[in-house]
Amino acid sequence: MNLPEAFEIKMKGLLGAEYENYLNCFEEPRHYGLRVNTAKISTEDFLKIAPWPLEPIPWISNGFYYDGERVHPARHPYYFAGLYYLQEPSAMTPADRLLIEPGDRVLDVCAAPGGKATELGARLKGVGVLAANDLSSSRAKGLLKNLELLGIGNILVLSEEPGKLIPCFREYFDKILIDAPCSGEGMFRKDRKMIRAWEEHGPDYFSKIQKSIITQAAQMLKPGGLLLYSTCTFSPEENEQTVEYLLNKYPEFDVCRMEEYEGFSEGIPEVTESKDERLKNTVRIFPHRMKGEGHFLALLRKGNGSKNTTQNLTDGSGNRKRAAGKLPEELTGFLKQIHREFDDSRILIRKEKVYYMPESLPALDGVRFLRTGLFLGELKKKRFEPSQALAMNLKKEEYSYIIDLSVSDERVIKYLKGETLNLEDLVSCGEKGWYLVCVDGYPLGFGKLSGQTLKNKYLPGWRWMSV
Repeated sequence: MNLPEAFEIKMKGLLGAEYENYLNCFEEPRHYGLRVNTAKISTEDFLKIAPWPLEPIPWISNGFYYDGERVHPARHPYYFAGLYYLQEPSAMTPADRLLIEPGDRVLDVCAAPGGKATELGARLKGVGVLAANDLSSSRAKGLLKNLELLGIGNILVLSEEPGKLIPCFREYFDKILIDAPCSGEGMFRKDRKMIRAWEEHGPDYFSKIQKSIITQAAQMLKPGGLLLYSTCTFSPEENEQTVEYLLNKYPEFDVCRMEEYEGFSEGIPEVTESKDERLKNTVRIFPHRMKGEGHFLALLRKGNGSKNTTQNLTDGSGNRKRAAGKLPEELTGFLKQIHREFDDSRILIRKEKVYYMPESLPALDGVRFLRTGLFLGELKKKRFEPSQALAMNLKKEEYSYIIDLSVSDERVIKYLKGETLNLEDLVSCGEKGWYLVCVDGYPLGFGKLSGQTLKNKYLPGWRWMSV
């Protein structure tokens, strides 16, 4: 393995006698991870239907290893039902250790492609709000798809430089996660292309970005709130020294201990100017000590010294939340088919598109966003067409009209490919309307039934592609 000389010197300094063990891990196969989406299914229930052998990731309650050389979970209907997310095992740790509670206001600052954001959203259990941001608009679109695929509805998807969010969200969030852009040293084994990227933009380049992001995020955290900072690099400049920078600039922050695991390594205060012993509470994950790639985590709590700022709470679009009034009949008629309480005052109609908004969003004046709330569907010429996002947010028992297919039924793949389905064996001639198509009880999307034939409404951009 040809590693940059400067990187080797640094790692020898960090690891000492363990350096050879670290080098040896490059000869070992990478580890593939799958995280159960508890917003849709419990871990216990998923294990009963899992199509392949799974091995628990011992420090992640809903995380599992799978044999990525033999099985392909992204090519299974359960993936399209949003029952799990494929994620590198160490990368599951930050969202797991951020102690999310239902009702929290949560910000994922650098959220694409959504591995951590989807877990944060699942832990909210539909209550509170998840703001997921990524500066790149193209990456933010992929982030939105993953949040909707996994059925997370109480979302605000943003595409903005973090500093521009401060006027809208000053001291607004209970929890913030920063999985910061970094030099990627911890991913060298998984992706050898990261070595070339490191040579072009190393730790010095990224440490400036990280210090900017962490101090901007600090201003959006409520007093008493938690901020989790993580990277997938070993560099002290990007890890302990970035945390030290925050502690110096905002002394109201303290470093918290996280739930431990025997393979975790404590942080290294000696690599900082202050030698602050609190930095031992941070966590380093080395790939020769654990079955996962390299990672760093720091959990910080903001003290109660600052005063919260009163905010102008709106529907999140920059407009005042509309007063509860009469909704269009075609919309109310459809909502009667859903066995769930809706607060009419949180239903927003914007250019014929209908959204169910999270509670108490601030005004988003001047901020770029892709989605506010759960996209319910569209009003079209006196009819309402439900969205793919709504289908994925529903549970089978919440909707009146269901087509539930076994995973072994060939019509499941046909549906995912966008084909029309013959349902003579499942429905009578007189039935019609919008049906929720499920696989083994878990929603995939909607279809329009007429004369025992289901016209496919599965979202074109999500369809099963033949290889």
